[in-house]
Amino acid sequence: MPESRQTQPTDEKGEKTTEAATAPRRRQARGERRIAQLLQAAAGVFCRTGYAAASTNAIAREAGVSPGTLYQFFPNKEAIAVELGGRLLHDAHEMHGQAFLPENLHKPLPELLDAVLDPVIAFNCENPAFWALMHGSGVPGIQQEHEELHTSLLTRVEDVLRSFCPDSTPAELDLVSNMILGIFKASLDLILATEGAERAAYVAELKAVLLRYLEPMITEPHPL
Repeated sequence: MPESRQTQPTDEKGEKTTEAATAPRRRQARGERRIAQLLQAAAGVFCRTGYAAASTNAIAREAGVSPGTLYQFFPNKEAIAVELGGRLLHDAHEMHGQAFLPENLHKPLPELLDAVLDPVIAFNCENPAFWALMHGSGVPGIQQEHEELHTSLLTRVEDVLRSFCPDSTPAELDLVSNMILGIFKASLDLILATEGAERAAYVAELKAVLLRYLEPMITEPHPL
């Protein structure tokens, strides 16, 4: 009988590879999974205790690993917060892009509020660590990026208002945009602290408040 030959593994291009070549990629994949595990654990700890009271030991326990394993990937709590915050900020920027799509400007005001607010609220509810880090950590790297995100969001809101109220002065647009964000942030505290029907009621109240505030300024959909 002919000798059986062990098939040599190939890469995605069909070229032969060796165990030595694939091992680093496996280690990299394991490392990425471990980092994701640690960040998920950190998100839970930051939400429960706040950033200041959180510790690397608590994060390690949450992840089910030893502190030594955690320190292989992150030197301290701040490094974990910066990495987690950076990823969440990236996702927040993408979410804002979806919320402020140009076609949303052609909707009547109630539908416009739904189109903009629903994804923003959903993102914060699905990522409570985002609120905990952005508003309670005091980590310099996160604070700076959050301020940039806030400025970007303020600009988006001003652009929406400008398209509906072209005669408004820059000072008026700035005032109204800051009021909208202030109302939203105050309401988000209540929304995140509740669940189910109570949360839905607060979301409805937020939309009602903004509708009544903006209706005198915005009475018709943006012209096509």
